[in-house]
Amino acid sequence: MTSYPTGLSGPATHVFDVAPNNDDPLPITPKAIRAAGAGTITFKARDSENDVAHPVADGEVIFAIITHVRATGTDVDVIGYA
Repeated sequence: MTSYPTGLSGPATHVFDVAPNNDDPLPITPKAIRAAGAGTITFKARDSENDVAHPVADGEVIFAIITHVRATGTDVDVIGYA
């Protein structure tokens, strides 16, 4: 068995569908999220005070510690990598 680094610099060990929600934080904090289509993802990064509405291309990956993916302003399916 090959050993991989853990932590933020290591590969994801858990992949999950993100359920956008206007109030609740994500149940798992991902290392990155991926857009499963072209559109917009509205999210909040861990140390940010404000949300960001980020236009994305199909398959685009956002590498950030994201605590919230908002339902309002998100119009694509989102996949989390933790």
